[in-house]
Amino acid sequence: MGGPHRAEPDDDARPSSRRTAAPDTTGPFAAVFRDAVQRRGLSLDRVRERLAAQGIGVSLATLSYWQRGRSQPEQARSLRAVDALESILDLPTGALRSLIGPSRPRGRITSEGPGLDDSRQVFGERSHVELALGTDFAQFNNDLVALSIHETVRIDARRRCRAVAVKQVMRATRDGARHITVVHDEISAEHATVTPHFGRLGTVRRIPELRTVVAEMQFGRPLARDETALIAYTLEYGPEPAQCPHYERRMRTSPHEYLLHICFHPDALPTSCHRFFKERIDAPMRYERGIALDVSHAAHILLHKCPPGVHGMFWEWPR
Repeated sequence: MGGPHRAEPDDDARPSSRRTAAPDTTGPFAAVFRDAVQRRGLSLDRVRERLAAQGIGVSLATLSYWQRGRSQPEQARSLRAVDALESILDLPTGALRSLIGPSRPRGRITSEGPGLDDSRQVFGERSHVELALGTDFAQFNNDLVALSIHETVRIDARRRCRAVAVKQVMRATRDGARHITVVHDEISAEHATVTPHFGRLGTVRRIPELRTVVAEMQFGRPLARDETALIAYTLEYGPEPAQCPHYERRMRTSPHEYLLHICFHPDALPTSCHRFFKERIDAPMRYERGIALDVSHAAHILLHKCPPGVHGMFWEWPR
């Protein structure tokens, strides 16, 4: 995941069989749109670029919501985008626009917590997160939406990730939410510890065979619908963590703000540091962009309304 960027080939260079498969234009708008994108072999970012080339600005978050059925195009600009998408995706005229249902009440879709489809869209099938949560994966924090996430990762003099401090603000999507489940994988789980700062630490499960830690951060009382809560904790990786070439956060919804702050030891500074985005765990990295270290030997990214997917930073060490 921290390797070199693998550029996506131009869709015109893809095998013709992938382009000539008959499009399925039956079913709900989200399903037809999603299948058409996959059939054409395009990423959502490439779709966004092609819309932009026609003077139509649509965010990645919006395209992702359309594809997953969490919202639908309704305003004039969005409907213009739908007309353009039919051409971009080789669909018959009206194939997408005819599937748009009646207007939905504002706020109803985005106020829902992430569902199983949202989780699979980012984590894929049989991920370590799904295996760690078991049957609870289907309800994974589906009564909460993240509003703000701040993470500070500390890298030691031996290029190892020593700890990550997390502060998160979330909103309840229905009455009764009592805790948030946090999952950290790709770590030495046997010796990892979780220290709460805001909120109360509940059950902690260490799963060495999956290199995963699952912890409950309790709010102390049930939340009412639309009530917010703040939790903060530090995960320490234990006495002998592995060298760390990257850090990432998997997001199933679009928080208002995401801050990732990587702090390097002055005796172990990378030669370069980059931010990246992936639409899902097993997708190629996109948006590689260099990030300069500051006077404190740290690098950060601050994202607003970032699309669902995998956001993070990777760095390269001197040889």
